[in-house]
Amino acid sequence: MKISQAFLPLLATLVTPTAAYWRGFNVKSNTADGKTCKTKDDWKDVFQAIQTFPNGINAARLFFSNKCDSLKNAVPEAIATGTHILVGIDDSDSDFEEEKGALLSAIETYGFDWIVGISIGSESLYRGGINPSSLTNKINDVRAMVQGIDGYDPKKKFVEVGHVDTTNAWFDTANTAVIRACDFIGVDIYPYFQSDVDNNIDNARNLFTNAITQAQATVSKALEGSSSGRMPSVWVTETGWPVNGAANGNAVPSVSNAASYFQQVACPYFGKMNTFWFTYQDWFALPSFAVVDADGQKYFSQVCASGKRFKQF
Repeated sequence: MKISQAFLPLLATLVTPTAAYWRGFNVKSNTADGKTCKTKDDWKDVFQAIQTFPNGINAARLFFSNKCDSLKNAVPEAIATGTHILVGIDDSDSDFEEEKGALLSAIETYGFDWIVGISIGSESLYRGGINPSSLTNKINDVRAMVQGIDGYDPKKKFVEVGHVDTTNAWFDTANTAVIRACDFIGVDIYPYFQSDVDNNIDNARNLFTNAITQAQATVSKALEGSSSGRMPSVWVTETGWPVNGAANGNAVPSVSNAASYFQQVACPYFGKMNTFWFTYQDWFALPSFAVVDADGQKYFSQVCASGKRFKQF
């Protein structure tokens, strides 16, 4: 994830144009064994927990809609706790239609207000699981479905549809059509994995900031000559620092470094753009990027040293 210096002067102003932003955590649909699906009570416990976190956490990112009955079980509990959801839809051919169906059912049952946005796929360009043309079609397909649902009114609630991927995938000009199809692009940024540069914790914020700058410039460049009329905003959909595991380059996992990275990145960016931290809980993963352990106890304080308070919607 090496940042090209050529893009740095091209800083674009492609961030969500409001003083209030979504602040949340990535939340997996499974439980500790990695196989058992979360129940409604499990989702309730998670949403109630993150509502007690500092910084006005108001959202959660889910990776799936149909798998594990994710939306069926999570949405009512999210609504009950005042949590909004960045919806994930598996873009694989084998699951796409069922994922769409689960989203449709959730909207028909609960309306639109609980939705932060909809991500079609997660890092599937980076992993080679889909080609840009197919992904573009699926983004447009879901947007058309949502906008065709009875009661949809973009003046009351404009539902943004986009895609989440690594910065490397977004910087690849082969994926320009995907950017043009999106209302937002979600970027996943992990200085820990950038072992080709100095990824010491003391340089982590610089690496993160450079990635955001280049992502904004990449979107600006992709829109040149576009007739879609869209101006995709850049969201942070995954970032974090591991609390354990092996060193990678100059990056050393530890609770203290994870806490430092949170202060360096989450605290300023929670007030600058839509940001989803990775991750709420991943139990026994190694390395683990979780902010709570297997028992639900916080690894570190999330209170921002600046004492900053964030505006709510």
